[in-house]
Amino acid sequence: MFSSVLIGGAAVLWGSLYLALGEPLAASIPLSYSALSAISIGLFARHTRYRLFRSSQLALTLILPFLLSVALGGLANSSAVVVWSFTSPLGALVFGGRAKLWFGAFLSVVVAAGVLEPILDNEQTLPTGVVVVFFVLNLSAVAAITFILMQYFTSQRESAFNLLSNEQERSEALLLNILPKQIAEALKQSPTTIADYFEGASVLFADVVAFTPMSAQMTPTELVELLNEVFTYFDRVADELGIEKIKTIGDAYMAAAGVPAPRADHAQALTRMALRVRDHFAANTVKGQQLAFRIGINSGPLVAGVIGTRKFIYDLWGDAVNTASRMESHGSQGAVQITRATYELIEGEFECEPKGTVVVKGKGDMEVWHVVRAR
Repeated sequence: MFSSVLIGGAAVLWGSLYLALGEPLAASIPLSYSALSAISIGLFARHTRYRLFRSSQLALTLILPFLLSVALGGLANSSAVVVWSFTSPLGALVFGGRAKLWFGAFLSVVVAAGVLEPILDNEQTLPTGVVVVFFVLNLSAVAAITFILMQYFTSQRESAFNLLSNEQERSEALLLNILPKQIAEALKQSPTTIADYFEGASVLFADVVAFTPMSAQMTPTELVELLNEVFTYFDRVADELGIEKIKTIGDAYMAAAGVPAPRADHAQALTRMALRVRDHFAANTVKGQQLAFRIGINSGPLVAGVIGTRKFIYDLWGDAVNTASRMESHGSQGAVQITRATYELIEGEFECEPKGTVVVKGKGDMEVWHVVRAR
């Protein structure tokens, strides 16, 4: 509406100028436009019928310059005033009209002005200097309007692109918080089932000793803040050692090495993580609480893949995973308990103490060791 009021005011000035130059017929056209535009604005303010208002304004800006061109004796004598009809399809682009249709109408009035040129009274009534000035004003003003609109749309496009880029980066970051980078890339390329078999990998489980009675003495906020601080440290160590966090389950943390990218030192990497976590929390309190962990590690073949179509997760399956979980649940406070499979991989680099056998469901008696320190 503001642009219509602005154009209507300019049309009054335009008509007054032609009237002063002795062209009453030419002056009547922009003055009529101002009157009709004011009526259109009034009807819109009363009935709020936007489509009708938009169409009437576009029609007025299309027809007025053509009629003015005819009244002044053709394209040359009117200083090509018909170029102002181009603001009609421009307006349709800006305000959501059928821009292609209005552009076709603009071409039609330009062709009509050209066809009528030979049969109109071509006697020049305006001074040559005025005609030239109007040529400059008409061409410059329409070009300026077009340029300003194009610049506006370009800036909007750049803003939209930047917003899209930022949102894409945020989405990427969120996706990488859920899935390993290689798996995320594979899903983006081809959203199919992802399942891989790994001949050699290691799995770690860790949980807080006596967590249930401790949590009963804490508020929900205190509990979440404590776990957040604990698992943030786990995540930091995992990132530094190139270990893949799989998930957290309550107060338990699950991580793996050798998946999804195979590595020869998978057992050594997880053992380093376990010792760092054990020693860190033995020497530091969390929210005033002294925490101890049971940590279990096992090595062997396993299957890794993505399950689910929403809230999906990268998970591990196999006997090696179940046994690692048993090493944690059958472990001792502050101990890093490992199986023979892991012991045979790390014994040259870490000092370990044999702890006899434990009964593991589905496995029977299993030899276990506690990792003491790096050699």
